[in-house]
Amino acid sequence: MRRATHLFGICWLLCLLTSCGKSHFITDESYRSRMEQDLQQKQTMLSQGELFTILDDESLTTYEREALEFLYAYMPLADITDYPGQFHLMNIRASRRTTEEMPWGKTIPEDLFRHFVLPARVNNEHLDSARVVFYDELKDRVKSLSLYDAILEVNHWCHEKAVYMPSDARTSSPLATVRTAYGRCGEESTLLVAALRSVGIPARQVYTPRWAHTDDNHAWVEAWADGKWYFLGACEPEPVLNLGWFNAPASRGMLMHTKVFGRYEGKEEVMSVTPNYTEINVIENYAPIAQAKVKVTDGQGNPVSGAQVEFKLYNYAEFYTVATKQTDAEGTCALTAGKGDMLVWASKDGKFGFSKLSFGKDNELTVMLDKTPGDNCVIDFDIVPPAESANLPAVTAEQRAENNCRLAYEDSIRNAYVATFMSEDSARRLAKQYKLDADVVAKILAASRGNYKVIADFITRLRSEDSRKGGIDLLQQISAKDLRDVSLEVLIENMLSHVRTSAVNFRKYVRNPRISNEMLTPYKTFFDKVISQETEQIYLEEPAKLIAWVAENIRVEKDCNLGGPAISPAGVWKARVADAHSRDIFFVAMTRSMGMPARIDEVTGKVQLIEDTGLIDVNFEKALSDESRLQRGKLVAGYKPVKSLDNPKYYSHFTISKVTPQGRLQLLAYDEGDADMGSGTTWSNLLKEGTALDAGNYVLVTGTRLASGAVLSNVIFFSVEPQKTTKIDLVMRESKDEVQVIGNFNSESLFTPIVDKGNPSSKQSLLQACGRGYFVVGILGVNQEPTNHALRDIAAYKVDLEKWGRKMVFLFPDEAQAGRFTKESFPGMPSTIMYGIDTDGIAKQIAEAMKLRNKNSLPIFIIADTFNRVVFVSQGYTIGLGEQLMKTVKGL
Repeated sequence: MRRATHLFGICWLLCLLTSCGKSHFITDESYRSRMEQDLQQKQTMLSQGELFTILDDESLTTYEREALEFLYAYMPLADITDYPGQFHLMNIRASRRTTEEMPWGKTIPEDLFRHFVLPARVNNEHLDSARVVFYDELKDRVKSLSLYDAILEVNHWCHEKAVYMPSDARTSSPLATVRTAYGRCGEESTLLVAALRSVGIPARQVYTPRWAHTDDNHAWVEAWADGKWYFLGACEPEPVLNLGWFNAPASRGMLMHTKVFGRYEGKEEVMSVTPNYTEINVIENYAPIAQAKVKVTDGQGNPVSGAQVEFKLYNYAEFYTVATKQTDAEGTCALTAGKGDMLVWASKDGKFGFSKLSFGKDNELTVMLDKTPGDNCVIDFDIVPPAESANLPAVTAEQRAENNCRLAYEDSIRNAYVATFMSEDSARRLAKQYKLDADVVAKILAASRGNYKVIADFITRLRSEDSRKGGIDLLQQISAKDLRDVSLEVLIENMLSHVRTSAVNFRKYVRNPRISNEMLTPYKTFFDKVISQETEQIYLEEPAKLIAWVAENIRVEKDCNLGGPAISPAGVWKARVADAHSRDIFFVAMTRSMGMPARIDEVTGKVQLIEDTGLIDVNFEKALSDESRLQRGKLVAGYKPVKSLDNPKYYSHFTISKVTPQGRLQLLAYDEGDADMGSGTTWSNLLKEGTALDAGNYVLVTGTRLASGAVLSNVIFFSVEPQKTTKIDLVMRESKDEVQVIGNFNSESLFTPIVDKGNPSSKQSLLQACGRGYFVVGILGVNQEPTNHALRDIAAYKVDLEKWGRKMVFLFPDEAQAGRFTKESFPGMPSTIMYGIDTDGIAKQIAEAMKLRNKNSLPIFIIADTFNRVVFVSQGYTIGLGEQLMKTVKGL
């Protein structure tokens, strides 16, 4: 009998395994059929090489095969070329494991699992094995929790790993962010989505392409629990969901996007459907909305079908496209957005037109295609953002206190990890051992953070004096983010680069592996293997032949890599298909691997060969000729200073965009830098004496951002002709309203100053601390992104604020938050700042007196005087706070 039972068990197990092998990943036959058609199209496009061999593996189960087919049907080309099939299969098996081992695994609807759990890609980050690593750390921590509480817990785990720090636009992988222990909002949200998906929780990254009321953008996370999507700030745990510092600014947002992997059929408004993802609009989850219809007509008033309609927000001194639509047969399209102003820009066949659209006021707008590149004019626009209307969930005092205790503990965990990074003393000893500049080496190793072992290993391999000099120069050429995730292989191969040009060009445009925004890979070693020396010599003697080869052999498919990072040069070689940007990186990588200097110009985006005698534009439509050499003119802009601004800054006050032959705008991306430290692009160093521009048609946009978030913009269309100088005026419009008293505040309010190494002292009033006259009071949210931005903005105006000479009192909500604040994270703050603790309710008084909607939204800043008058108030997320403070100060 026991034997029979045993045999029955074996049979049952075999049946179970057989049924598992036949179970479908996609049970909807119509969806599966359409997915198979999309896969076939992808395979037809990528007929070169063996990019889909994993699908021929006969050991795959039905589930695994369908899941792989789904991923390959919709993944960007970079994920096909740069990651082996086994990598994707590993992620499929890891995601399926969550359905068996997590308590909510079998309750997640199939379509949500397909789109929001299975995909490893979140944004345009480099992919890694985060799903497997994170699952091992998180599974026991969350398996006994409800789905709602598990979301909160995963975010606490992420806060142990990373906090906010601004950086360049390339998105680090989740594991690189953990290794670094900080990231910008796009990296923090990528980390959190990856962590949530690792334990089988549907999650997606949500972002506003640009804010309407202030410069900058932001990304956060939505997670699904028990039939509903909730939002949360990544690595910024709150006691409950649907709460973050961005509740208030999000209520002033005009558009919130998320890109959903594959063909998605949810109930949200679809913005666009691409071969790789479905873009949906989730603005209604955050702000009051309105829909507007746009009609595009030709010069005679006839509807224009197939016109491209761009909806543009004013942000960073340009009108930035946040949504793009195509007109239908009647010449119309529609968009749902927050109730504020956008610029609508329509174009087709070289004709264009534009007009302001006020959502909530204008139900319909007609845009006439009555302009062509070269039509020059000057136009003013007054842009008004949506009003604030945030609704916050309730949080008890006990919940807040418990959450604050957890944050402090998590900070200690992360700080203990950061303490394992190489110390300055160790870095200096290493430099001394290898006879290197200690200051330079210490700075490099500090910037490398958790990647310090790779950088130190590389330095120890620099044996000769020349190699040490070159190696340190290489480390200085790559970006700070590169130092945090570059591999030893990449560093070593670039020390072996060919020298066939001047020292400057060699350092910047041959040995430097950084080309654009791609992940650094060892492409020089790769090309050394696949390109013969004979072929290389031909290209060196006649670069036109290399350009012609790339034009003939690398097919550009504009939609093949949507949603992904740049395809690696090796990936482009294997596929022989790429998007235009990856093709450009590929070409520059090939030339540099041969010792031929080349670059992608950061300002114009053009590919250029660099000769000791000058630059040559690369045109893949034709071989090099004299016509490829730059045809340039000169632009000079006069500027009459306004009282609060003597030298406008690029991106803060003005930008220049080229009008393409198609009638669209292409921003010139000048160096952002730090103008207050003598770098960056300003009117005086770019336009006062003039700058060279390619011949063509351009737009100069200026904008004065008011404290309300509204903008006074001026737009100038102009043309640049070869060998001629164009003169225009840069105009910064001013508000006619003088500084006004906007509220009252008791200057004798008490606070507790912090003195003697962080210890609080006895209470004193603001009047006692500041003396008679104007002063600034700030209430800080420690380690919150809005406060971090505000403090850095204030530091940028250190000289001006110290010259003003009045006190600035910055208060922490309580002693616990004061203990979490580190001054060292904000160097260059004005010496007029005094820190303290808000022991007597100053924040509450300000919120009530100024009728602020949410007293808990930080930071809060006011300018007041000892006659109890308030002349300036700012709350929450505001970019350019230092400038706004100084505008008010200069107007007093």
